[in-house]
Amino acid sequence: MVGRGVLLDIARFKGVPWLKDGYGISNEELDACVKTQGVTVGRGDFVIVRTGQMERCHSEGKWGGYAGGDAPGVKFENCYWSQEKQIAAICTDTWGVEVRPNEGPGANQPWHWVVIPAMGLTMGEMFYLKDLGEDCARDKIYEFFFCGPPLVITGGTGSPINPQAIK
Repeated sequence: MVGRGVLLDIARFKGVPWLKDGYGISNEELDACVKTQGVTVGRGDFVIVRTGQMERCHSEGKWGGYAGGDAPGVKFENCYWSQEKQIAAICTDTWGVEVRPNEGPGANQPWHWVVIPAMGLTMGEMFYLKDLGEDCARDKIYEFFFCGPPLVITGGTGSPINPQAIK
């Protein structure tokens, strides 16, 4: 799990410290953020999306809904964006990457149903992005070397990591 990382600081792009729970990030917003930040997103990139949710929970001292509750995140349409760009992974500062509550009735975590088993996309959750966001905003460089090696767990489908962004 090493390669080019790109921070898409959606909260800063929208001019807010954090996105509201339940806010769905569209593909159009992702592309607009890419353009505004002067970066590209392409094959093999590790896309890191900052919503500010973790920062809000830390600031308010309220974590009750963080794990599994309502959250900002990518819309279901992100499946197409991720496949089109052929990214290696998408990671956020939220518990589940996709917007919660989910967009449609009848399916819990539908984005997960597509990107993990059907596309093989790696995802990362609960990344602390405050410092990276501030650093990127300061020097206007939103790309970096990303390293996040997983633990070797035979038969495992997930692992804790210690992600590093090296600029």
